[in-house]
Amino acid sequence: MADMLEEFAGRSPVSFHVPGHKNGKLTGLPEAVRGMMAWDLTELPGLDDLHAPEGPIREAQGLLADAYGARQSFFLINGSTAGNLAMILAACRPGDRIIVQRNAHKSVFHGLALAGARPVYIDPVWEPLTLTPGHPEASLIREAVRSYPEAKAVVLTNPSYYGTVSPHLREIAEICHGKGMPLLVDEAHGAHFGIGEPFPEPSLAQGADVVVQSAHKTLPAMTMASYLHVAHGSLIEAERIGHYLGMLQSSSPSYPLMASLDDARHYLATYTEEDLQDFLLFRHALISGFAAIEGLATISTHDPLKLLLRADGHTGNALANSLAQQGVHAELSDPQQALLILPLIKNGHDPRLQDVLGAVRRAMQSLGPGVDVYEPQAPAANPSIKAADGPPVIEPGKMSEWIDYRESAGRISSASVIPYPPGIPLLLPGEPVTCETIGMLRTHLTAGTAFQGTHRLGEQKILVSQQSTEA
Repeated sequence: MADMLEEFAGRSPVSFHVPGHKNGKLTGLPEAVRGMMAWDLTELPGLDDLHAPEGPIREAQGLLADAYGARQSFFLINGSTAGNLAMILAACRPGDRIIVQRNAHKSVFHGLALAGARPVYIDPVWEPLTLTPGHPEASLIREAVRSYPEAKAVVLTNPSYYGTVSPHLREIAEICHGKGMPLLVDEAHGAHFGIGEPFPEPSLAQGADVVVQSAHKTLPAMTMASYLHVAHGSLIEAERIGHYLGMLQSSSPSYPLMASLDDARHYLATYTEEDLQDFLLFRHALISGFAAIEGLATISTHDPLKLLLRADGHTGNALANSLAQQGVHAELSDPQQALLILPLIKNGHDPRLQDVLGAVRRAMQSLGPGVDVYEPQAPAANPSIKAADGPPVIEPGKMSEWIDYRESAGRISSASVIPYPPGIPLLLPGEPVTCETIGMLRTHLTAGTAFQGTHRLGEQKILVSQQSTEA
């Protein structure tokens, strides 16, 4: 697609069509941006149409499907959010049950709300490596499928934001398919898994029916550029997914985004063994350099692109802020650690290793004396299955009030409270506020975590219904 857009722009066409910047001629933006605007086109002759592809876009999506072993693949120009919404809407109708991993991204819960689905939430097990909730056990999925045989699908997240993968995905796929249920996977952070070892096995290869990936997270695609793949033999028709994507995605899709998606696919398809060895050497040198910095611990997860950094006596948020002051920006931080997403370099790319190590060393030196840092413990209760009476509520109910979160134990949350990133709701509408939840909120607030959702945490308040239950 890049060749197509470059060739078109090279003709110096005269624009009497949208967009209004007229091939970048009518803009005050810097030259670096103005040059790209010549590619920011619309559905002109020869440029194809994302919503009815017959030419270059159809060919590019076909190459994408071949690269990932899918029956059909779609470009997503509204991010993985659009893909998560589409696959859920395609899987169920209002009132249907759907089995969902509780620590899913907020877009999954929005999809349930839009579909009018009644979720059955599956708790994950605690992940001691990352000190975060991980993945559900296959035995709990089996129990949920047996208890709710009317459910229309199972929705999982794999990998986690922190780079851990489910060891049970293939077994879960077999459980689902044995009951005629499709397995839908939010694989936002796994678009690069097709490289092969030492990277994890892709969800599509393990039996998932539909997989959504954020190409922009780990491949060289522009922000919002994502993929959706439908497996061979999928229990959900690709045409049904395409129908909902036509409703959810912009009717004016970005051609630069689509070109970057095609380029990201090509980047992955041409990734050689030599490239892989160059990346692994860089990663090893980076970890070795971190190990030589006093007070800094490095934790590797299942995905070689992910590294966790922990500073003795300091929160992950403090570490991330100190790194940012040195020009090194982490993907996210939480009260325990900062998460780095490494560049998937190819042979010959300069990763600026010594610059990075010098900046991290200075960041650690600027942190100063350590303090006591709260280390989270595994939840007291064992992972369980919780069925909701209805779909998640987007708008708070009228019978709600703002109260101090520290006094909310036993009340029912009226809104979502979402530490962001990673975007996994700590509270959903209709869930009881427990003492454990209050403790987690206190920890996040003390550490300076940012929140999305409906809240007034700056005033120490959350929105709850006037009814209560036991904490």
